[in-house]
Amino acid sequence: MNIAAYLDDSQPIEKKVEDALNRMTLEEKIKMIHAQSKFSSPGVQRLGIPDVWMTDGPHGIRPEVLWDEWDQAGWTNDSCTAFPALTCLAATWNSDVSYLYGKSIGEEARYRNKAVLLGPGVNIYRTPLNGRNFEYMGEDPYLASKMVVPYIQGVQSNGVAACVKHYALNNQEVNRHTTNVIIDDRTLREIYLPAFNAAVTEGKAWAIMGSYNLYKNQHCCHNEYLLNNILKKEWGFDGVVVSDWGGTHNTKEAITNGLDMEFGSWTNGLSNGTSNAYDNYYMAFPYLKMIKSGEVGTKELDDKVRRVLRLIFRTSMNRNRPYGTLCSQEHSDAARKIGEEGIVLLKNSGNILPLNLSTNKKIAVIGENALKMMTVGGGSSSLKVKYEISPLDGIIKKIGDKAKVVYARGYVGDPGGEYNGVKSGQDLNDSRSEQELINEAVSVAKDAEYVIFVGGLNKSKNQDCEDSDRTSLELPYAQNKLIDALAKCNKNIIVVNISGNAIAMPWVDKVSSILQVWYLGTEAGNAIANVLTGAVNPSGKLPFTFPKSLEDVGAHKLGQYPGVKRENEDIYDQKYNEGIFVGYRWADKNKTKPQFAFGHGLSYTSFSMTGFSQSTKSMTSDDVITFTVDVKNIGKVSGAEVVQLYVSDEKSSLPRPIKELKGFKKVFLEPGESEKVTFTIGKKELSFYDDTKGQWIAEPGKFTALIGNSSDNIIGKINFELKR
Repeated sequence: MNIAAYLDDSQPIEKKVEDALNRMTLEEKIKMIHAQSKFSSPGVQRLGIPDVWMTDGPHGIRPEVLWDEWDQAGWTNDSCTAFPALTCLAATWNSDVSYLYGKSIGEEARYRNKAVLLGPGVNIYRTPLNGRNFEYMGEDPYLASKMVVPYIQGVQSNGVAACVKHYALNNQEVNRHTTNVIIDDRTLREIYLPAFNAAVTEGKAWAIMGSYNLYKNQHCCHNEYLLNNILKKEWGFDGVVVSDWGGTHNTKEAITNGLDMEFGSWTNGLSNGTSNAYDNYYMAFPYLKMIKSGEVGTKELDDKVRRVLRLIFRTSMNRNRPYGTLCSQEHSDAARKIGEEGIVLLKNSGNILPLNLSTNKKIAVIGENALKMMTVGGGSSSLKVKYEISPLDGIIKKIGDKAKVVYARGYVGDPGGEYNGVKSGQDLNDSRSEQELINEAVSVAKDAEYVIFVGGLNKSKNQDCEDSDRTSLELPYAQNKLIDALAKCNKNIIVVNISGNAIAMPWVDKVSSILQVWYLGTEAGNAIANVLTGAVNPSGKLPFTFPKSLEDVGAHKLGQYPGVKRENEDIYDQKYNEGIFVGYRWADKNKTKPQFAFGHGLSYTSFSMTGFSQSTKSMTSDDVITFTVDVKNIGKVSGAEVVQLYVSDEKSSLPRPIKELKGFKKVFLEPGESEKVTFTIGKKELSFYDDTKGQWIAEPGKFTALIGNSSDNIIGKINFELKR
């Protein structure tokens, strides 16, 4: 087969893979499975097989860096559209929006000629302190599973591989390279693996990235049980397993335990070494030397190279893939739509929102986050954007001709704005004292019609940031003190919280309204302003529970977080004592009332759910039951409601959660309009994993289907039975 034949789409990919493999030398094969630069691995120039170029995601396309450094390459055409963080995407509860997200970001990756997008992330929200939660899709495995599949399909429709990460059990950033997770098989299967399973078996992801942490005392980038036994054998994954950068630690384990492509920085990824040391990687010369000495054979190598070749033929050697677009108006519109649908209205006392702008009154905007750029920082998801609309600019643009908008800083958080050479261009230094800033804010707020406080977290260390966890559930930078002071001088306080994590809210009863707005990217300010003014009716729902305190979180209540250091070893054992009871499952089990429940989110209109019914009262394991409910917009404005179906097992041989999400649908309705929503439940939705038997079990017995619009607002219940 000649080079032209490799581009012949009538030829099966597997035939082209085998032909190319048979023509390659041993040295060429070795080169293909490890990096040659920070973000590329070599192809085979002699055979016309191109290099593999990767890029960080999952919220936008990372700017180009130097060949062997993390610093910027200095390009002037590598700005991107910043899409909202994946917590926001999960909060849309809308699979169509997830496809739009994947398709849009995939188009930007394709335009930049990337073969692999390093995202999305689907690690479960176990603790609100995890600095990287903002990159993931919440606490519920069912929700994450349903949202990740269309994202992958959207990305890969562009001939760009989605690389789903971080597989698996990467649920904290502190000690992330040295934490060994101890977890039972049931919890692993029911909580932490379903989204990865869906990504592979339903989304057909072409790549998976291993995680930094250990499991069963093996690093997850070369973990026999996770990669070989489950991912490749059980799930039939035919793509490539990519190491996280510096996540490889042992040549022999890398050879035998399922790693296909090794990436990193310096020699071992964790400490400085020889520049351009890629040939010294664990799967480079050390692997070649072991083959030539006869210590290992080439069976594993050929499998790795087949997977890399398959990736290349699916991406850069696929002549039918589209050309992509970068920073288009369509992508800006998509970013804004995703942001608007993901914003969650947590509280709205007295229906203070949407803002009444019929009179020419003063509106006070307070808080550093009203103007701080949030696309720079946070770790590998840091972006160089074409533009970013701040909340303050969005508010002024939307209502500046109807009201007088005045601004006060209120607090100083992180005045910096640089990550790996990308600079925000903002100078947020302020030498005033904490009290001086509060005094100014109070002065501005006293005679305002509305006070919009824009605060929360940022992407600095120990906040929402890779490689560090938060140190507390509390808001930083004395924001609680500031909100208290504002609430004493004005009754119309609207808190706009920007974060990728839950926060403590000791002032929750002192403010009128609360919006959870996430990191919204390029169109942040416009999306926020549209929701504040009612141009868009909020329809987001929380993808994770907002606890009142860390004591209300199983990972902390039962606690080994962040791990117990072994004697004389730099390893921290982290036992997941809470088991399957994560998030709302924990709150239900312990009858703990959260600050805001999983699935919670208000609207500017009202909805009714009536006529909850079932197709039959019993089923066998070969049957399904259909549940229907009539949803009606009984308010005065158009809006969307997320109908949520939970299932409860009344009696089982193993402990089960009080209820588990097993269906959801977002419906958009005009005033007075109604729609019949249908859900289908089968054996899969009724099953739990019995780790003593090593299989999924659906036990005959009585179940209850519960319908509602949040995990703590169940509107209807129906009993049904699973028969043998």
